[in-house]
Amino acid sequence: MNDKAEAGGETRPFSYFERLVAWRYLRSRRKETVVSVIASISFIGITVGVATLIVVMAVMNGFRAELLNRILGVQGHLIVQPTDMPLDNYDAVAGRISEVPGVRLAVPLVEGQVLASGRSGAGTGALIRGVRAEDLTEMDLISQNVRQGSLIDFAAGQGVAVGSRLAQNLGLGLGDTITLISPEGNVTPFGTTPRVKGYPITAIFEIGMSEYDAAILFMPMQEAQLYLNVEGLAQHIEVFVDDPDNVDALRPLVEEAAQRSVLISDWRQRNRTLFSALQVERNVMFMILTLIVLVAALNIISGMIMLVKDKGHDIAILRTMGATSGSIMRIFLMAGAAIGVAGTLAGFILGTLLCMNVESIRQFFSWLSGTTIFDPEVYFLSQLPADMQTGETAAVVLIALVLSFLATLFPAWRASRLDPVEALRYE
Repeated sequence: MNDKAEAGGETRPFSYFERLVAWRYLRSRRKETVVSVIASISFIGITVGVATLIVVMAVMNGFRAELLNRILGVQGHLIVQPTDMPLDNYDAVAGRISEVPGVRLAVPLVEGQVLASGRSGAGTGALIRGVRAEDLTEMDLISQNVRQGSLIDFAAGQGVAVGSRLAQNLGLGLGDTITLISPEGNVTPFGTTPRVKGYPITAIFEIGMSEYDAAILFMPMQEAQLYLNVEGLAQHIEVFVDDPDNVDALRPLVEEAAQRSVLISDWRQRNRTLFSALQVERNVMFMILTLIVLVAALNIISGMIMLVKDKGHDIAILRTMGATSGSIMRIFLMAGAAIGVAGTLAGFILGTLLCMNVESIRQFFSWLSGTTIFDPEVYFLSQLPADMQTGETAAVVLIALVLSFLATLFPAWRASRLDPVEALRYE
């Protein structure tokens, strides 16, 4: 069927004739400057809206994932605490728990708060974590992020491993002595005196989470027990599993393997407030940023209404030639939808490129403004993460397309309702 036959009779839905007319209506002409400007603004609005939504959601997902990896890389997924203290057979209990299928590592620990000071005399609070050397080596987040020194001397019990920010705040480096002051020291006739002892720094690690890098100090298990007055005991056992989301299924197995009365808590219970706040913020941000796409879609409505008014004479001619109301509706539907589809595609490409280079962009704007954007002291992480999830990105694209199509329906329906006589009044 040729173009004349299609124009003279009923056209097939979305035929070449309808696509051709729709494309010509989108092309800019001198007398259609206003319509072209509105269409361009709509296109830019949808592009920016989709890109912004993709980038923000990816950054929030990346922030949550990185924060979760760093928290669970230092703290266990399950915490096993005995209800019938003390935990004196921690080696045997940890060995049985580590044999449970799905458990990667079981780490006995002793912990204590101390005051740490350096050569300058400045002091800061620190958390001692007494751990066996072989367990610290198996904690990938620590062992793979040792910036200075090594864990070999730590394994020999010759020193401590400290976070990079803790060492920096105290003005200490590798091989320097860090002085620890514990309020629970020696008992004398005059009362309990604080325990003061210095330890050489054999390793400096940096996991990228400022809260941990500035506060945690790892000490060999036996030395920590002596320093904290808990010889031969452990306070709890931290269990690292292969799948953190599967801790509910492992809980009864771990409890059975302990072979004693224990209280088990998981990472979700200990960090419920933090991750609940992140989830709420993520959902609210998604709804707010969707309004940007909605506003851009509303611009499509105004642009298409003006296009219908401007093309009233053309509509009359098409109807006179035999074009049906459905054909007219499809022409303007394709014209409006093309703006939304093109804007969504451009927004998807722009958002993907921004996500792939988000850290470089952050560093550029930090250099340009002379300020620190995404301060690790505030946001815990040392760099800006981005994690594009396929399902979420597809949802953003789908929402933009649906809003674009919905915005086109009314102007297209209005164009299809004009008869040749009424359409001439729009000339």
